[in-house]
Amino acid sequence: MKPLFTRGPSPESRILVLGLVAAALIVIGLYTDWLQPLRERAADLAAPFYWITGAPERVGDWAGEQLRTREELLEENSRLKRQILLLEQRSQLLAAVKAENTQLKELMNSAESVDERVLVAQVIGVSPDPLQHVLMIDKGRDDGVQQGTPIMDASGLLGQVIEAGDSVSRVLLITDASHALPVQVLRNSVRAVAEGTGDLYRLKLRHLANTSDIREGDLLLSSGLGGRFPAGYPVGEVISVKRDPGRAFAEVEVLPRGRMNRSRFVLAVISEGEPSGGGE
Repeated sequence: MKPLFTRGPSPESRILVLGLVAAALIVIGLYTDWLQPLRERAADLAAPFYWITGAPERVGDWAGEQLRTREELLEENSRLKRQILLLEQRSQLLAAVKAENTQLKELMNSAESVDERVLVAQVIGVSPDPLQHVLMIDKGRDDGVQQGTPIMDASGLLGQVIEAGDSVSRVLLITDASHALPVQVLRNSVRAVAEGTGDLYRLKLRHLANTSDIREGDLLLSSGLGGRFPAGYPVGEVISVKRDPGRAFAEVEVLPRGRMNRSRFVLAVISEGEPSGGGE
């Protein structure tokens, strides 16, 4: 009679067989691609388990965002607004520094073309009277600036010093209604006198005959007559010429080349033996 239960392999034998199988699978996985489809399939089967195990963390993050108080949101909004304001201020400051550097480079280029000694000055004030075109610069007698010293920027003549202190000076712009300076046309050397009109963007030529050879687009330079302004510096460009047969003189309007209300840095033209005295 056979026994009801037969004895199977011993536990030690089972462990040995499983170990051999595992070792064989490791070797096959390292040196062949036979198990690659199986690994890919296993990854697909395990994906839902990863999603399930990560669900509590995602639910916690969502709940935290939904449960934030109104005060926290307002505080964060205020903080972001302050940061934006600071960034805008820094951006404007960088733009201003860039513009300032550009203007200084233009001044240095202009200074190289000037025969006389030049001094870079900064505009530190503007006359509050709209009828007076007067600037204040941070250079005076201690720096070699005196009454009558011509002032220019990178584009052309601006004016002349009318009062020189020890460290500051007042400059009368060529657009002031009380100012006039001798000029000549670059194209043909026709001479005239450019007067200020009280408009920062307009000069006019005085006592220019109707028959004078002048036209729109002509560039006017300082003529040097009178000894106040050096000869050959840009003054303005003719923008309008009106001739009336019933009048002896033409009406000529000129756009100043100098940036009358936009220059922060200017050049004071210092020449030896510069005369003192009032404007021309």
